[in-house]
Parts: sequence; C-alpha cells; structure tokens
Amino acid sequence: MIKVKRVYEPPEPDDGARFLVDRIWPRGVKKDRLKMDFWLKDIAPSDTLRKWFAHDPAKWDEFRRRYSVELDANPQSWQDILEIAREEDITLLYGAREPRYNNAVALKEYLERQLGSPLR
Repeated sequence: MIKVKRVYEPPEPDDGARFLVDRIWPRGVKKDRLKMDFWLKDIAPSDTLRKWFAHDPAKWDEFRRRYSVELDANPQSWQDILEIAREEDITLLYGAREPRYNNAVALKEYLERQLGSPLR
C-alpha cells in the first residue's frame, strides 16, 4: 500500500516506511520532529516544473505528464522506493497545502503504474 500524507499529520503505525518527497524542506518542521525514514530530494519535480505548476488545478494533467517524463529520465531516483513498496507499506510525505494536486499524489500514481496495479 502507498499512502500520501502531509508532513504536518502525525505518523501512524500503519504508515510503513516514510519518505519525504519534496525538494525543499517543509516550513516550520524541525528535522528531529519529523518521523521519516528517508528524504528523497531527487525524486521531487525539478524547480522549473514545480514553479510552473504552482499547485494550479488547471495545470494538473500537464504537470503529471511532465513529471512522469522527469521520472522516466531518472529511474535511479525511484527504483529503490518501488522495491520497498513491493515488500511493505510506504507513505509519501509532502509539505504543500493542496492535498489533491501535489507531487506526492502524482508520484503515487506513477509508482502504482510501475507496480502494474493500483494500490490504496
């Protein structure tokens, strides 16, 4: 199972391995207070793509397409997390305020496609 959570939500026992998937550290969160296993900066969208998108729902489909292109070009950024997801539950952590249109949601969809079947 792949879950998506905002970094400000408390960890839960069923989160499994927790991965911060933002390039920029989330505001107001101290590193020693965030319960995460790995910070995967390289899996995040490029700064150019992130700034272009700006969590605009009208750009969501194009953002996901462009982000998929970036991920396809950088498989070493996501192959390890995919292997972990095959074996155990994982949680993708993000800092954005927008819960539906953010890189963690797009990454979850991408990883599910790589796994070959949708996961919760």
